[in-house]
Amino acid sequence: MAARRIIERDGWEKLTVRRLAAELGIGTTTLYHHVRDREDLLVQLLNEHTEQTLRLDPSGEPRDRIVAAAVAMHDSLAAWPWAAEILTTDGFLARLGEPALRVVETIVAAAIEHGCSPAQAVHLFRGLWYYTVGEILVRAHTVHRHGDRSPAAGRDTFFETGIDESRLPHLAALGDQWPELAAQDTYAESLGAFVDGLLAQATSATQR
Repeated sequence: MAARRIIERDGWEKLTVRRLAAELGIGTTTLYHHVRDREDLLVQLLNEHTEQTLRLDPSGEPRDRIVAAAVAMHDSLAAWPWAAEILTTDGFLARLGEPALRVVETIVAAAIEHGCSPAQAVHLFRGLWYYTVGEILVRAHTVHRHGDRSPAAGRDTFFETGIDESRLPHLAALGDQWPELAAQDTYAESLGAFVDGLLAQATSATQR
């Protein structure tokens, strides 16, 4: 799709209705018959992507459904990291279509079934959203910046300023292991612990 080519080549910030029309070789007025504006174009792209890539499993205990929905959200956005970046801007989450909103519904419904209040369920989703989007964007930006190289490539040590072992003993002990350890994919494992903690905190507050 022409819009995806522009985004992958130049970044999502460069996608405009006028530029897409030029890429397609048609008049801008013709394209406005199909999209209202740039934001509508981005929303259509995101809705198409989520409809094709989001797979939800409605079975299992509430906690497991929350984890599965968050993993599905992560995997869908990780394949298209620029989509995660768009969704961090104001207003985009509310404009998504039903395929994407089913993830939100699944997480909120499962949290309430587990014993959270509606407000706590929203807070739980927000926490998972921040964690997931942050993980995706940090990894995407790291790959974009360093390519196939380690962040420490070309330097004698990972920590550029050097580490004073007497003041920062644990970082000194880790040394140049940091890039390798930080690159390990621990999203799903950490997600499970995160969900357990959020649910325990919410239900404990509800019971008091």
